[in-house]
Amino acid sequence: METATFLIVPGWNGSGPGHWQTIWERRHDNFQRIEQDNWNRPSPKQWVDAIQRTVQEIHAPVFLVAHSLGSLAVAQWAESGDCGRVGGAFLVAPPWLTASDSCPPQLAEFLPVPTSKLPFPSILAASEDDPYLPIEIAVRLARAWGSEFADLGRQGHINIASGHGDWPEGERLLERLTQRTREKTNYGAVAKW
Repeated sequence: METATFLIVPGWNGSGPGHWQTIWERRHDNFQRIEQDNWNRPSPKQWVDAIQRTVQEIHAPVFLVAHSLGSLAVAQWAESGDCGRVGGAFLVAPPWLTASDSCPPQLAEFLPVPTSKLPFPSILAASEDDPYLPIEIAVRLARAWGSEFADLGRQGHINIASGHGDWPEGERLLERLTQRTREKTNYGAVAKW
């Protein structure tokens, strides 16, 4: 039986060497990063196309592991992409972008934030003091996406700046998602990592 592939979907500016996504990718052979042409000037179309290309190249069940703007890219891709192989998505700290002066111009093309139900199981993990996502909006967004909501307490944006390197709590949440998917789809040992 094939082992699942875990696709790392970083956010704006990518995930540096000390970021939990990068640590997990280095630790597990079946984790790989979706690369983008430009991490600093993101294009939703290019980011969504990169997710689609990468998922199509994999001939095993796929789990998406997204952070920040990467979570929005996953939600946009899910609206029209080929999601048949996706066993689930772990969506961490998606930013709530609004058409205001506070939205960085580089991110304006990601508006509006997608609110359609995702066609695969997901967990949306958010912090109570994330400067980019008010917790009450996180709860509503999880409901709209059909995601299980994980309240992480007061942990910032779940990145290097907020002290999240290895982040074992996140790995436990991802394991919970894969376990739930194994039970529902009979993937058996597919999602092991």
